Amino acid sequence: MTTTVTLTGTGTPRPAPGRAGAGVLVQHHDESIQIDAGRATAMRLAEAGLACNRLDALFLTHHHSDHVIGVPDLLISRWVMGATEPLVVVAPDGPLTEFGGHVLDLWAEDLRIRQEHTGRAPMPAPAWRAFDATGRPTVVWEGRKVRVSSVLVQHQPVEPAVAYRVDTDAGTSVVVSGDTRVCDGVSQLAHGADVLVHEVVRPALLGKQRGYIGEYHAEAVALGALAAEARVARLVLTHLEPAPTTPEDEAAFEKDVREGGFTGEVVVGQDLSRVVIQ
Repeated sequence: MTTTVTLTGTGTPRPAPGRAGAGVLVQHHDESIQIDAGRATAMRLAEAGLACNRLDALFLTHHHSDHVIGVPDLLISRWVMGATEPLVVVAPDGPLTEFGGHVLDLWAEDLRIRQEHTGRAPMPAPAWRAFDATGRPTVVWEGRKVRVSSVLVQHQPVEPAVAYRVDTDAGTSVVVSGDTRVCDGVSQLAHGADVLVHEVVRPALLGKQRGYIGEYHAEAVALGALAAEARVARLVLTHLEPAPTTPEDEAAFEKDVREGGFTGEVVVGQDLSRVVIQ
């Protein structure tokens, strides 16, 4: 029984050709969960071969717009495609709880007209499940064959921000960092994981005006050291900053990770990059 990890978006708040907003799809057996929903998530899911009304749950790491701006699109699209059950949305309590309470407010008139015109059942509000984020890995959701745990990460001044780990009944494991500095929380969560999907930045290339980005994101060399220490099998780089535009740029990200000491498989992520765990 395989576990498949697909990057539905590798971009950042700055639009870049071919890079949708942050998101990772994890599929195991007949379950599909999405972690974060940046811009164009619904489109990338379609391109990955999954209708968004087939999602079992959506998990959000933090309230930065580039990780949640695709949520209304995802919710409305799955309803238009025939979903009648609410989508389970799991997120740390805090600003995301308020976001969840108002996520469809701007679309109320559109939804009313669509319902009246088509006669379909009212769109279900998302089944929002807020949890208290902690510094110790804690189970926050259990599906049929997967279990999802979470831990606080270091993305201050954004609080809370969390990473997720997906463990399956086949013994496979996938960790998604969300946005964070290199930190102990991810190291704990990722220990021995088959795949670690982690954001990455090369601060030296950002320039003075954008230097602040390196202050609360994961520097590539330090990330390589974390992955080596946590003994993950595969490191998948996403949320790449600055976005690579040439093969040489991509190779430089891997070079930095190797400099940190990681010797496992490295994937410099592109949208729809896919890793299969047997």
